[in-house]
Amino acid sequence: MTDLLKKLCLLNGVSGDEDEVMYGILDHIRTIPQKQEGEIALLDRGSPLRNLTVFKKGKKSTGNKLMLCAHMDEVGVIITRITDEGFLKFDFVGGVDRRVAIGKPVVIGHNKVPGVIGLKAVHLVSREERKKVPKTESLYIDIGAKDKEAAGKLVELGDCGAFVCQPEEFGGGLFKAKAIDDRVGCAVMLKLLEEDLPLDVTFAFTAQEEVGTRGAFGAAFSVTPEIALVLETTTAADLPEVEGHRRVCAPGKGPVISYMDGATIYDRDLFETLRRLSEENGIPWQTKEYIAGGNDARTIQRTKAGVRVAALSAATRYLHAPASVGSVADFENMLKLTRLFLSEMAQRLGEE
Repeated sequence: MTDLLKKLCLLNGVSGDEDEVMYGILDHIRTIPQKQEGEIALLDRGSPLRNLTVFKKGKKSTGNKLMLCAHMDEVGVIITRITDEGFLKFDFVGGVDRRVAIGKPVVIGHNKVPGVIGLKAVHLVSREERKKVPKTESLYIDIGAKDKEAAGKLVELGDCGAFVCQPEEFGGGLFKAKAIDDRVGCAVMLKLLEEDLPLDVTFAFTAQEEVGTRGAFGAAFSVTPEIALVLETTTAADLPEVEGHRRVCAPGKGPVISYMDGATIYDRDLFETLRRLSEENGIPWQTKEYIAGGNDARTIQRTKAGVRVAALSAATRYLHAPASVGSVADFENMLKLTRLFLSEMAQRLGEE
């Protein structure tokens, strides 16, 4: 699981430019042995929104009644202008905190031109400026170009840029990388695609979640599931000087089973099912102590006549930053609990 997650986190897939991740996932799927012809079927690759949707036959034939979902995209930057001096002006793609971006390395475009996010040096700003979070307009990316013409040979307007971070395990069972949100969900789904499943499952690897859960709408509208389980990450704030009720959740305390967030009230029966399965099988679990955030579930839930949704997330520190931190044990337990959920759904969902 960890080795697979490292590979996925090294791929770049800023919202709207997910092809590298999509093809990386597709390459992995093609290595999975099939016991029968058509056991794994590609339903959609690179739709107008760049989703990747895969169907796998299980022991019980239920068609498209159950869908698992994880998004491929990550936050990053997009180039908006090249200055006469050869610096790149940009805007953020997704909800990036400007405070943590300054001085961070990025790679721009499909040629992965290296650069660094810069700001006027601290000894050149006034005391008042030092007290404020810099606006995006005051930031730039330095790619080492001598002027506009030189920069223009390397980068084009509209190119996306991804943060650079070497994935690695550290400390007491922790894992740090960029794009843990939501490559961990993608990794869980790929591991399940490698296994014999108790029922038919549709796997939706979605695009553009970070800019408004856009890909999930097309995936859910096409698949029309009865039940969807979204595999995600969620904000962990178990940090110094954060009040107890705002700590939300913590890495290492088990997968987060959500009953509500800022965009979705989850199906109560599915929430109770995940909680019961955790407790019956000795899997630690937690829920969010602060109602905030949202994910693809909000779009899936509202598709057509409506879809019953549940969410299972890994508590992750520093979401939407150049590097995030999660627990390896939580990742593994997400996989275990999803397996149990599929077995439970196989008993409930009848044949077509």
